[in-house]
Amino acid sequence: MLRIILVDDTPARSFYLRLVLERLGYDVVAEISNPRTLHDDALRLAPDAIIVETDSPSRDTLESICMITESCPRPIVMFAHDPARESIREAVRAGVSAYVVDGLSPERITPIIETAVARFEAFQTIKDELTEARTKLSDRKLIERAKGILIKEKGVSEDEAYRMLRKLAMDRSVSMGTIAEQVIAVAKLLG
Repeated sequence: MLRIILVDDTPARSFYLRLVLERLGYDVVAEISNPRTLHDDALRLAPDAIIVETDSPSRDTLESICMITESCPRPIVMFAHDPARESIREAVRAGVSAYVVDGLSPERITPIIETAVARFEAFQTIKDELTEARTKLSDRKLIERAKGILIKEKGVSEDEAYRMLRKLAMDRSVSMGTIAEQVIAVAKLLG
């Protein structure tokens, strides 16, 4: 059962959507009318998804979504009445997974939420893979620099310099990138 935070500044509309969501099997863990509290509530409640219902996304709502996207990313579905291209683009840039204009019919809610969650998960996977690739590339550059220092200072071959770094990393239970950083830092200190 997905745990959902519902954001809507119109109590009657929020009440209706909460009833629909609960009837569909979702657990609405909070109803928020002030988007300024959304980030703190998302951190505290750790929902599986966030649903925002609005006439048009406000600056406060978009800023809160940006903060969530940076600190505790979640799938976010926005049901809005504003079809303006710029509103849609701003919402997506802020971190909205699905922006739905005038599409709040009960039979569409589950497919929309499930699509948003799947899209969010796919995006997070790609983002994580990119971060990992960047880290590996950065580590590789550091290792090459550290090997160069060891070759120059110790008079060893490239293979021997690599083995020295690997052994140090294993002995200290840290990554080779961390050891390479330390070798470079020490060389700067002594150089």
